[in-house]
Amino acid sequence: MLLGKVTETARSIEVMWKAGLIPFPRVDEGLFALVAMRKIGPFAAAAQVAARRAPHAVGLVDDRGPLTFKQLDMQSNALARAWESRGIRPGTVVAALCRDHRGLVLSMCAAGKLGVRLLLLNTGFGRGQLADVVMREKATALIYDQEFTQLLSGVPAGVERYLAWVDTDDVLDGIPVLDELIASTDDRPVPYPERRGGFVLLTSGTTGTPKGAPRERTSLFDSAQFLDRVPLRAGECTYLGAPIFHGTGVSQFILSYALGCKVVMRRRFDPEETLRGVEENRCTALVLVPTMLQRIVDLGPDVLRKYDTSSLRIIFLAGSALSPDLGNRATEAFGDVIHNLYGSTEVAVATVATPEDWRKAPGTVGRPPVGCRVALYDAHGRRITRPGVTGRVFVGSGLSFQGYTDGRNKELIDGLLSTGDVGHFDEGGLLFIDGRDDEMIVSGGENVFPVEVENLLVERPDVLEAAVIGVPDAEFGQRLKAFIVRAGGSDLRAEVVRDYVKSNLARYKVPRDVEFLERLPRNATGKVLRNELA
Repeated sequence: MLLGKVTETARSIEVMWKAGLIPFPRVDEGLFALVAMRKIGPFAAAAQVAARRAPHAVGLVDDRGPLTFKQLDMQSNALARAWESRGIRPGTVVAALCRDHRGLVLSMCAAGKLGVRLLLLNTGFGRGQLADVVMREKATALIYDQEFTQLLSGVPAGVERYLAWVDTDDVLDGIPVLDELIASTDDRPVPYPERRGGFVLLTSGTTGTPKGAPRERTSLFDSAQFLDRVPLRAGECTYLGAPIFHGTGVSQFILSYALGCKVVMRRRFDPEETLRGVEENRCTALVLVPTMLQRIVDLGPDVLRKYDTSSLRIIFLAGSALSPDLGNRATEAFGDVIHNLYGSTEVAVATVATPEDWRKAPGTVGRPPVGCRVALYDAHGRRITRPGVTGRVFVGSGLSFQGYTDGRNKELIDGLLSTGDVGHFDEGGLLFIDGRDDEMIVSGGENVFPVEVENLLVERPDVLEAAVIGVPDAEFGQRLKAFIVRAGGSDLRAEVVRDYVKSNLARYKVPRDVEFLERLPRNATGKVLRNELA
């Protein structure tokens, strides 16, 4: 076991050195990065390291323009000092309800420098969800964008408020604005806090109030889990389309900063604006959730050809399932650049499919990178090793969380954490996710996972989106119901859908009910809200 750990560490170092994360032969810089990560966490440490390496290089481009790494570091110093003067202390919880922009980035860095626990809130929250999460996580301060003001009515009056982004001059009296606090405060370096604060991500919450998944300990070596199979390189440029409050966005933001990459972000995702941003900044990596990629590809070849995206080496996707059809269309449009990550808020990274994996087996989520283990188990906790056999997916890595903030945890087997998904390995060792364990439909004694039917349906050119759920049935227990978003101009009918599925899949996988919608209900990271469909 010790030999395996030493081998894994050596492999991680090799991966990080190749990416440019370890500045050999500047061992002193590497030591500084390790100490900073331990003392102030990944956000602030990444910003400090980048400011030392290339202070005058542009680190961030948002709707307001560029900021250098040095400006980011100094402005976050000022914000940390301003908060400290207002009573925000190490160990307290500060919540952030912000879109992607400099205010959120500076808040992340300042929280790390103070040893504050940062709670990243979903911008798709309703009023009740927001109030519940803020109170449950015991936040004492809330940073928010002005557009979300109306959602704050349920938040206790004792929670301090700070404005991170202002759209109009109509600002409530007495609410501090981050820009003003920064401009009026000393920006000297902040001493390391007595203890590190960490941060809290929230689960997707597709079936209720999301749970808090804290990240109190992260190591520089854990970055190898991404870099092993995703070839990000130092000094390049990342376009961050996925929101920072989600694991997909935050992980790639931290990693890009640690590599000294310029990060381009916009407060609101727009597919054509994303292509323009990639072209103007010569981005080498584009970070998205699959629904964003869908909107880009659906622009069509005439629009796609208007923009030079030849600089892209990586389209990084995570957050929800990438269908074979969408991945293939994106590969046709952009080349062999698809990197499909499978993981969760709780386990972080599980597997990554490289472009080579995708070419071999469209729909795969690939293999575990260095530092990760993936195993399948049956309902009785027995290990499944045969290819093609579906089982429950369990994952272990240095980035796996240690339990929710309410004290609960996921199921553990052999030191591995349940993802809540089921999947199978093929003969070549590539992993495929067959669906959520709790989404399995039992119809007439047969088990059906919706994703197989959904993937088949979206292969049709007259179908934009599809979701399949189980509904009660007196005879079969459950029957399948399909919800379909037609492509523009299509007059697709229910009987055509049923005949199509019947000619491609087993009879018990044919949806007996078909309903056509204008759009599928999704959360901010693109996951279908199946409870709303039900």
